[in-house]
Amino acid sequence: MERRHNILFLGMGPSSLHILAEGWAHRFSDGDVEVISASMTPRDLHPMAAQVMDEEEIDVTGYKLRTPLDIEVFLVDLVVTLGDFDQSCRPCMPGMPPHLHWDVLEPANADSQERRLLLFREARDDLEQRVQTLFASGILKALFTSRKNFELLLDNQVDGMLAHTTNRRIFYFNQAAEEITGYDRNDILGKDCHDVFPGRFCGGMCLFCTGGEDAPDTSRNLKRVTFGRPDGEQRVLEMLSTPLAAEDGATVGALISFKDITELDALKRRLRQQHSLAGLVGRDPKMRALFDLIREVGAVQVSVLIEGESGTGKELVANAIHELSPRGKGPFVAVSCGALPESILESELFGHVRGAFTGAVRDKKGRFELADGGTIFLDEVGELSGAMQVALLRVLQERTIQPVGGEKTIHVDVRVISATNRNLRKMMEKGEFRRDLFYRLCVVPIEPPPLRERRLDIALLTDHFGEVVSVETGRQLLTVSAKAIEALTRYPWPGNVRELRNAIEYAYVKCHTGNIEPEHLPPEIREHEDKPTTTPGPAPKLTREQIVVALAKAGGNKKLAAKLLGVSRATLYRNLSKYELS
Repeated sequence: MERRHNILFLGMGPSSLHILAEGWAHRFSDGDVEVISASMTPRDLHPMAAQVMDEEEIDVTGYKLRTPLDIEVFLVDLVVTLGDFDQSCRPCMPGMPPHLHWDVLEPANADSQERRLLLFREARDDLEQRVQTLFASGILKALFTSRKNFELLLDNQVDGMLAHTTNRRIFYFNQAAEEITGYDRNDILGKDCHDVFPGRFCGGMCLFCTGGEDAPDTSRNLKRVTFGRPDGEQRVLEMLSTPLAAEDGATVGALISFKDITELDALKRRLRQQHSLAGLVGRDPKMRALFDLIREVGAVQVSVLIEGESGTGKELVANAIHELSPRGKGPFVAVSCGALPESILESELFGHVRGAFTGAVRDKKGRFELADGGTIFLDEVGELSGAMQVALLRVLQERTIQPVGGEKTIHVDVRVISATNRNLRKMMEKGEFRRDLFYRLCVVPIEPPPLRERRLDIALLTDHFGEVVSVETGRQLLTVSAKAIEALTRYPWPGNVRELRNAIEYAYVKCHTGNIEPEHLPPEIREHEDKPTTTPGPAPKLTREQIVVALAKAGGNKKLAAKLLGVSRATLYRNLSKYELS
């Protein structure tokens, strides 16, 4: 059933003009328009005064109104202000109902009873004519039709739309918003956003939630929030918040558009699961080949040597092999062989007995014993001294350990996975690493590809680390712009995946909006974007046609044109001058 249109006649102070106007409106409306009147008194403009008043106040389209107790928030289509109404108090909110002001003489301002009665009759006749003209001229119908079409336009939007005032009073909620949230607009219009939506609809990250100078920026920003419907269902919403401004530029409210991306988010997660293995993420062919090798190695009980650059995820590979092996339910113990001096490392690996050395006040199990029935991961194995290499070789051959200072040997059932970023083959040639130990450790070699050789995975890893950092920091998940992804893809990544994660953490510190842009990335990535893409040697010869085409593709941007041509900007400028194209 279509709701009836509503008119609010609003007076100022002790005036009765709004009551007169309401009376005439009832006479001329033929019952097809709902009419209400109210007055705004000076006390309504001062919050402290409300503490000593008994009347109930309600908020109607931004006004504080004194009304009977049985009147609830009124959905107004037209506001008519009367008399000496302070126009500066009128809200100027986009999407709010149209306002008319009738400058009718105020009888209450007369200095005598006779003058007051005369002005009252003039005001009565003036209002009769104005109200009759309003209903008979077609203006009212045109205003209602325009407002209805405006609402119809917004109701047919696929995205949900919500608008509220600076005090969070909701004055618009379209049909899509009802379908997405499960709330009926008639139950929430005019109410405080915080009172309607438990847990705060926007996630509590806007100026209207926190207030104060240190509140988050109200500029247009995109974010993702988890929303609980009244039926208990959890939905993932992508939300764009835009400040609403008055003619003088002051913020007077917010417009929030949002869409339900729950299914899309679930699809992305399923796709990511298809491109992940035990914590490793990748869809590049090199990573898929690595996943296949990990599955094959996991099924057999052989020693594995993981080689490759620092930051490629060697420990993740070791952990994946462990999880996919029959030992997956056993312990996984990691030791960094390069982080400890030899005397301490021996005790860490094999344990010690009480009194074995100063400070050994009790027996202590070593990492090999702790890993019994599972896997031990020896990272930076290339840093082992000659003596430790001999000790490790004996453990691998005999499957027994002897704690420092102890006399008994202990049998251990341990799978050994080792890793190094050094070239052990060259170290063998120099006599720095034992050949027999190498072949004990390296039954199956695995080399995770560096990030610069799997650039297809950078966007996927960026999303993955964004979610991880968002959970760890408690911040809203940020969106990485296409330009930022391009900058990340072009960077050579000497620190590999570890460096990429650090870059995302850095961006979460620098970014104060919903979108990560290139300027939020670490300095070394931004500086790499500014470097010329030329190689050493003589500058390439450019033809006039090549330069014209490149400038056209770059839209006149000389920096971009230089990149397209593969030359420095200085070279481009010289050729521009040469061909008189400057």
